[in-house]
Amino acid sequence: MQILTPNTDLFHPQRKLFTCSTITSTLIPTKPLSVSTARKTNREHLRNLENVLKTSTTSTDNHDNNVSSRPVKTTTSTSTLLGGLSLARIWPHMKAAVDEMSPRILKRLQRLLSKSSEERSPKNKLGSNWRELHGSNNWAGLLDPLDENLRREIVRYGEFVQASYHAFHSDPEGSPRDIALPDGSFKVTKSLYATSSVRLPKWIDDVAPDLRWMTKPTSWVGYVAVCDDPREIRRMGRREIVIALRGTATLLEWSENFRPNLVSMPEPKPDPSDPTRPKVECGFNSLYTTASQQAPSLAESLVGEISRLVDLYAGEELSISVTGHSLGAAIALLAAGDIAERVPNAPPVSVFSFGGPRVGNREFADRLVSKGVKVLRVVNSQDVVTKVPGIFSDKDNNSKKGQQNRIMEMVERNNPWAYSHVGAELRVDMKMSPYLKPNADVACCHDLEAYLHLVDGFLASNCPFRANAKRSLRKLLDEQRSNVKVLYTGKSLRLNRDSIVDNGDVLPSPSS
Repeated sequence: MQILTPNTDLFHPQRKLFTCSTITSTLIPTKPLSVSTARKTNREHLRNLENVLKTSTTSTDNHDNNVSSRPVKTTTSTSTLLGGLSLARIWPHMKAAVDEMSPRILKRLQRLLSKSSEERSPKNKLGSNWRELHGSNNWAGLLDPLDENLRREIVRYGEFVQASYHAFHSDPEGSPRDIALPDGSFKVTKSLYATSSVRLPKWIDDVAPDLRWMTKPTSWVGYVAVCDDPREIRRMGRREIVIALRGTATLLEWSENFRPNLVSMPEPKPDPSDPTRPKVECGFNSLYTTASQQAPSLAESLVGEISRLVDLYAGEELSISVTGHSLGAAIALLAAGDIAERVPNAPPVSVFSFGGPRVGNREFADRLVSKGVKVLRVVNSQDVVTKVPGIFSDKDNNSKKGQQNRIMEMVERNNPWAYSHVGAELRVDMKMSPYLKPNADVACCHDLEAYLHLVDGFLASNCPFRANAKRSLRKLLDEQRSNVKVLYTGKSLRLNRDSIVDNGDVLPSPSS
């Protein structure tokens, strides 16, 4: 009886003897496997070893047959052979090489890079659970690990923001006529405009007349949409109003971003000498409250439209979801607080922000909480925008410092740069993505599609990237090719992406 031995010039693991169980895919030590003669070629040895190590369940009849007598196709490619050997389980350091040659990986890449591979899972009926997903308990127990329904809701809100970006760039000088919403059950009821109080020198328009939209004081920043599909309303458990706000796009908006001093928010009877008044970043407040000859302020437009919708759908169960990216995430906080305070009989208001900067001081954060506004911030650990502006005030840590806390609190209250984050946080990490480079540049770390890619793959802070994440990589690859790992950019160049057809043989994603 002869022991089956792979070519030692190719493989050097400790010699073990295995066979496949017919009940599970666990490898179980057993008796030595026989071969007919010692004259078998290396390829025949590898074919036998592949049959031994493959994890699929075999029938009892086939299990009783001699391994060497099993029929093997003579056209089996090297990549198929090595893919079936699961060499990564024997040599972990060879995992990248195995992935490179695995047909399964290639097929998955084809699906993820295909235009026709946008897989949508059946929408779960939220019913009475919508309040919990909307933050009634500050998303306690839903973020780590991430609840599947919440994951899908977060991605959906991000796609509303993407629609605002696409609409703006389709007509940056005017008002977009067609806003392609990701959800056909919603209709746009109001376009939103923001006005900057900063004025640039007139000669800039003369130097670059083609970029005049970059210097316009008033620009389209987003929209208000409401669900008008009865079936979707029943599924969600309420009629939802969505406010979507894009990020920075014009020169004047960039100039507002660099006005980081804190200014007091308008109040009925303000006391200028009170250091505990709510304060927000000067530039964000300017964009939200400044009016122009062409349009009212963003604050007045939003409060007026939401008040109209609340009156229109009086008696129905409503919710307001404010979502934004970057600058839009900052304005979303101002808008949510304003709506909760100024709209009569306002329904529950929640904010879902992506890559948002700090907006105000600790008193501003406390004010939002007192108004019942729920905030969920999606933060990429490598995104520097989430770490600015100003000096970060950590109330929880300072509360443990006793006398030092009182001194620091006094300094912070009188410091015009003392900022505080607000709400719950869902933290994702660029390094967890198997497709993106861990040292991706600043733009990629702040990119909205990169955020949605990371959320779609997030399971928990102590778990790797979700294996069954189905969100297409096409847009990410088109916009961030230099930040995608070479292994996948090389494959994408060799794939005829436009001719790929989704075979439909993959289970629907639970959250894509």
